[in-house]
Amino acid sequence: MKEQAKSPFSELAKQASLQPKEQLLEKQQHEHKLLIGIPKEITYQENRIPVTPASAKLLVSNGHEIVMETGAGKNANFSDSQFSESGVQIVYSKEDVYKAHVILKIDPPTKEEIDLMFPGQYLISAIQLTNLSELYIKQLIAKRVTAIAYEFLRDEENTVSIIRSMSEIAGCSAVLIGAEYLSNASGGKGEMLGGITGIPPTEVVIFGAGTVGEYAARSAYGLGATVKIFDNNITKLRRLQDNLGLKLFTSVLQPNIIQHALCQADLAIGALRNDNGRTPHIVSEAMVATMKPGAVIVDVSIDQGGCFETSDITTHTNPVYLKHDVIHYCVPNIPSRFARTASYALSNIFTPILIQIADSGGFSNYLWENSNFRNGVYIYKGNLVNKHIGSRFNLKFKDIDLLIAANL
Repeated sequence: MKEQAKSPFSELAKQASLQPKEQLLEKQQHEHKLLIGIPKEITYQENRIPVTPASAKLLVSNGHEIVMETGAGKNANFSDSQFSESGVQIVYSKEDVYKAHVILKIDPPTKEEIDLMFPGQYLISAIQLTNLSELYIKQLIAKRVTAIAYEFLRDEENTVSIIRSMSEIAGCSAVLIGAEYLSNASGGKGEMLGGITGIPPTEVVIFGAGTVGEYAARSAYGLGATVKIFDNNITKLRRLQDNLGLKLFTSVLQPNIIQHALCQADLAIGALRNDNGRTPHIVSEAMVATMKPGAVIVDVSIDQGGCFETSDITTHTNPVYLKHDVIHYCVPNIPSRFARTASYALSNIFTPILIQIADSGGFSNYLWENSNFRNGVYIYKGNLVNKHIGSRFNLKFKDIDLLIAANL
């Protein structure tokens, strides 16, 4: 059988290592078992947790230690006792959590949490580019940590796995939320999303043919609704139709066609994203004003400004408002509404990665061998290594490949 091709970078990195073998062996043995700290999320209405009790048990059985702040899993309906029975050490201060070599969390750490960090520590969390500040980056650089953004992590198929997983939840959720606010129980006009025999189906308009749009379309079509999808990317529209095996109504973003579709829509979903900043307003306020009274807008893109000109950020505790007789649901972080499911999805991705890191001999070796994981690193041992962030804040950045190859 043909030998699998080795990564040229991996070979270069190993050849460039100037450390004696005895030091490398000692380092690998030291890093083989991970000490993982999981703090309680303090961001408003963040209910998810990165590791479930079942996954924690698997990590502990592989020889790793987990230190978790009390109440970290409460909002996802996981108790301290469940984690404790899985071998997790429950502590009552954030300071004790941040003594761990690896910090695993959902949202980026606050200034107070960064103050608790130490040189050589590893941070795996979100980075949230839309809310990113220069001060945050400089604080992490000053701490000389290695920071990994899970939004950038890719799998073997080059998919941004965590973003896709959360987008699947958001897409399905958008339809369920729309159905909820169309019903009498939530103050809607009393229509069932989908339809029954003899009654015309409800109409769902989706802006965006990415993962959110695809899963929203799957859910809406499965309930029996008529689905119309808009996106300027023809390749995405074609792929969505192929994935669903359906010839749905698709269109590029033409204002007159959008206007006509919205006039008939019972539910409109914003699912467009912009990799470089704010999502453009695809739907003007004048277009919203022509929608049916009691129609529902679910703007999943609100964390980047929203697809609808009438969208304003709401919260899980006060999720909707009425404008032009149209119900608007504009809550960022929709997956947190289904925190237990989202936590399972996150845990299914994080747990194998942590096991692979240890099995490869630690973070250093894993970074040598795994370019997909390397893609998530934006600060490496106190050095900014993300070109986009460096250009955005006019900060000096370095090539991570060269740093790793040189053992810096």
